[in-house]
Amino acid sequence: MPDWKRTSAAIGAAALLSATGYAVYFDYRRRNNAEFRKQLRHKAVKQKKLAQQDAARAKKERLTSVQAFLQAELAADPISTAVSEMESTFTANVELGKAVRGPGNEMVAAAKFYKALAVYPNPADLLGIYQRTIPEAIYEYIVLMIAVLPPTNITSFINTEAAGAGAEEPLISERNVQELQEPTD
Repeated sequence: MPDWKRTSAAIGAAALLSATGYAVYFDYRRRNNAEFRKQLRHKAVKQKKLAQQDAARAKKERLTSVQAFLQAELAADPISTAVSEMESTFTANVELGKAVRGPGNEMVAAAKFYKALAVYPNPADLLGIYQRTIPEAIYEYIVLMIAVLPPTNITSFINTEAAGAGAEEPLISERNVQELQEPTD
């Protein structure tokens, strides 16, 4: 056996023996030392707390980025509130949302679907349709956009439902809703 093979085998065996020895020592201390167990629990709790803080921070950053994107999108292309344009606005935004949905364009597609939702007279039904037909990532962005900046028809819908009033007559044709219900690719 060449000298370098013997040396590398000896180094590998020493490393394996060291790792095994440390594992045995660690297990012995864990089983027999109450203070060591307490330190391990404390470290585990601290790690869990840090993970929760990181998750909360990431969620807050995501909400902030969604809010900034939505405000920029609405500033660049505001939602038409004219009753005569609601159906065309709905149709155009749904078609644009369908066209741009795909990897990397989730937020853009969600903004288009959000705009369609903002002009739709019965937002609860449309949200149900979105949930069944739109990819989950886009739907999550739509829900975040609603949480950040609820459209007026959703706030009026919530207030109407709380007061027990009936639903309004839909201004959007059923044909457009059926187009939206087509299965996703």
